[in-house]
Amino acid sequence: MASTGTYHHGDLRRSLLSTAVEVVRSGGVAAVSLRDLARRAEVSHAAPAHHFKDKAGLLTAIAAEGFDLLAAALTAAPAGGAHRLREMGVRYVEFALAHPAHFEVMFQPRLLHGDDPELSAAKERASVALRSGVEDLPDASDPLGTRRAGLAAWSLAHGFATLQLGGSLPALDDDPAETFRSLVGRLPAGDASEAG
Repeated sequence: MASTGTYHHGDLRRSLLSTAVEVVRSGGVAAVSLRDLARRAEVSHAAPAHHFKDKAGLLTAIAAEGFDLLAAALTAAPAGGAHRLREMGVRYVEFALAHPAHFEVMFQPRLLHGDDPELSAAKERASVALRSGVEDLPDASDPLGTRRAGLAAWSLAHGFATLQLGGSLPALDDDPAETFRSLVGRLPAGDASEAG
């Protein structure tokens, strides 16, 4: 069994996470079970529990990985400039479309161990990256205005990504991220300063 050899090299956790992400992508969160992952990895049914304790632990690890991927995507947006927040929204949409399983798990806190330190740290890294997008806004000196602008921008990108992944948006062109960029660019100037 190749998987047993992989386990001894310390790669079983990564293998289980990757397999779980594929299961979520094809069948949703409800399709994930530790027993099924063990069968797929050809290891004992206790092996996944050794790494994750329970299904919530496995989903928490997926969510933490997702928040780290999101933080990296947001950080890759061009620094500075009036359009930075919009470009961060584009990166957010691109992240969601590239990692739909992570995206699905990340925002279901009732399925996760909310007190997990790795999850908390990853969420904070993503939050810091998101907050950095409002630094160049005209009202950045107003803490309440800044929080509202960040929330509006996040809601817009998250909502667009969720609708796109759910197949609820009409196909406007071949690139959903470009569609998002175009839609945000059409916002009236006053709204754009608040919503990014």
